[in-house]
Amino acid sequence: MADQKKEQTGSTILIQYYRSFIAAPKTHKQIVKSLGLTKLNQIVERQDTPATRGFVEKVPHLLRIIE
Repeated sequence: MADQKKEQTGSTILIQYYRSFIAAPKTHKQIVKSLGLTKLNQIVERQDTPATRGFVEKVPHLLRIIE
């Protein structure tokens, strides 16, 4: 219950794209693009949901969460 309230209040996380995906598999490239990241060292703000955190956990060598 507490997690749902946290999501509804609009908590967000900052995600940084810090390494190039040139030699990465296609699925990793799709994850980075789906988060709206296009340039290196770009930082975006996204909703803090389990799905978003899962995306970042799939490609920890390309993305990092800034808190």
